Amino acid sequence: MSDLRLSDGLRARVRGNLDAFDVESAPLDGRRHAAVTLTLVDDDHGHACFILTRRSSRLKDHPRQWALPGGSLDADETPEEAALRELREEVGLTLAADAVLGRLDDYPTRSGFVITPIVLWGGAGVTLEPDPAEVSELYRVRLEDLDKPGVPGLRSIPESDRPVLSVPLVGTHIHAPTAAVIYQLREVAVHGRATRVAHFEQPVFAWK
Repeated sequence: MSDLRLSDGLRARVRGNLDAFDVESAPLDGRRHAAVTLTLVDDDHGHACFILTRRSSRLKDHPRQWALPGGSLDADETPEEAALRELREEVGLTLAADAVLGRLDDYPTRSGFVITPIVLWGGAGVTLEPDPAEVSELYRVRLEDLDKPGVPGLRSIPESDRPVLSVPLVGTHIHAPTAAVIYQLREVAVHGRATRVAHFEQPVFAWK
C-alpha cells in the first residue's frame, strides 16, 4: 500500500469493500451510543490520509487522549448524522450526506459507550479548522502508514485475558478503542479483509 494516493479509484474501492462487509452491531445495554469518523482526505503531497486528533486537556471525558472526531448521538440522530455533525464541530469540515462511504463494526468501550465508526470521503484540498475547546492537536495520517511493521501491536495486561491493541503513529502509540477502529479501517475498507476488532482490549487508563 506504499504511496497510496487520494483518488476516485480509492473512493470506489473503499465503498465497495464496505458494501461487501457484514457489519456487526452491539447492543447498548445501558451504554451511550457514539459515532466516530474515519475521514479520508489528502495531505500536501496528495497522499490518502485519515484525520486523527488529540483531545483538549480541558475536556471532562478522556482529556489529552488520541481520538477520531466524534461524540455521542443526539436524540433521534443516526450515527451517520452524528459523524457529520461532530466532524463539522471539531475540525470545521462540512460534508454532505453522500460523503458517507459506509460503517465498520460497533466497538463497546470500557468507559460506557458503544462506538459506531463511519467512514467518510472528505476529498482533496480541504481546509481543517480544529476547535481549540475540543482539539489540541490534529494530524492527517497517511493510510500507507498503517501497513508499516508493528501494526498492530498486541500486549498482555494482568487486568484482562484479552490482548491490548495499539498502533504506532505520529511518534507515539495509539491504543484501543481508537487503534482498534483504525486497524479495522486498514483491514476492511482498504484491503477488503473481513477482520473483527471488538475483542481487543483497551489500556486500563481508558476504562473510565
